[in-house]
Amino acid sequence: MPYASDYFGHDTPKLGFGLMRLPHDEAGAIDVPQVCDMVDCFLDAGLTYFDTAYVYTGSEEATRKALVERHQRDSYTLCSKANAWLGQPTAEQTKHQLTESLERLGTDYLDYYLLHAIQDNNNDTYDEFELWNWIRELKKRGTIRHWGFSYHAGPERLERLLSANPDIDFIQLQVNYADWNDDENVASRRNVEVAEKYGVPFTIMEPVKGGLLAYPPRVVREIFDAAGSELSYSSWAIRFAASLPGVLTVLSGMSTLEQVQDNVSYMRDFKPLTPEEQELVARATAALDAVEQIKCTACHYCADGCPVKMPIPDYFKAMNRLLLFENKDEAQKRYAQVLEKNGVGADGCIGCGQCESACPQGLPIIELLAKTAEELA
Repeated sequence: MPYASDYFGHDTPKLGFGLMRLPHDEAGAIDVPQVCDMVDCFLDAGLTYFDTAYVYTGSEEATRKALVERHQRDSYTLCSKANAWLGQPTAEQTKHQLTESLERLGTDYLDYYLLHAIQDNNNDTYDEFELWNWIRELKKRGTIRHWGFSYHAGPERLERLLSANPDIDFIQLQVNYADWNDDENVASRRNVEVAEKYGVPFTIMEPVKGGLLAYPPRVVREIFDAAGSELSYSSWAIRFAASLPGVLTVLSGMSTLEQVQDNVSYMRDFKPLTPEEQELVARATAALDAVEQIKCTACHYCADGCPVKMPIPDYFKAMNRLLLFENKDEAQKRYAQVLEKNGVGADGCIGCGQCESACPQGLPIIELLAKTAEELA
């Protein structure tokens, strides 16, 4: 059913701050002073939504220091998540994540709370741990204000989940124009259609596809450049996502103050894409669909549990320099830098499959690592 004009979240600013990819200093720790500047810039633009998670290493603590300890609690809203599969926690450990998150964040409640990264291979765990009723109880007690789940699977399972949980407040979906026509893995468009069918609003993750759409391949850049726009390439991706019906907010995983400044420049006074701009993005989508690429978003879920501690997304980023930008010299240089830093090459994969079970994109990681090693090692 179409969304009502006053759907939950209709008045929320349409740019949210994703706190997964925060900047790091030379020592490898999150650069809290820089995050403070980023947070201040974001809030000064009238934007309010901050999104973190228990499994985002260091993010909740940095959020406390940069946001919670420096700004009035009613001047922003805060979302975190409970993960029932990464690191294979027990039901008790999963439920305790909320207590730890509140302590890390320095707050006694969350505005939004999500069951994290539901996929085909972990959905049963959320059922077995009885987390659906647990999260409802948290809302009844006032520990959280609104609840939902973030999602990395297809429309059939999404429909079953929404049908079984009619009291859900919102969900979080991966949506961007690069994935819009990808029915096999991400199913952005079809999942959005299911959310609209049930009238459930949604926040959007990965609107810039892990940074790919911030500087897309040449064939895509040429389409936007020909339009004479002075806006960044990222702006097209974020405005595309924010223009969809039912959006609560679009989460941008910003890593620098410059990225925040760019995003707020066109999102503090957001205007949906015009029909002409929609057509332009459709052309860019078609051009991108024709380019071979590894559709990795650098979430690092695969690397977190890798028994040989391989930085898989870093190797895929190097390989995409070849696939997307046809620059083998640069691709080999980046591959060599990753190898020198970490000591394990793409050919070091032992084929255990842990990475593939964790990948939200459903990538054939073992096969792709072999291809990367063959081309770049």
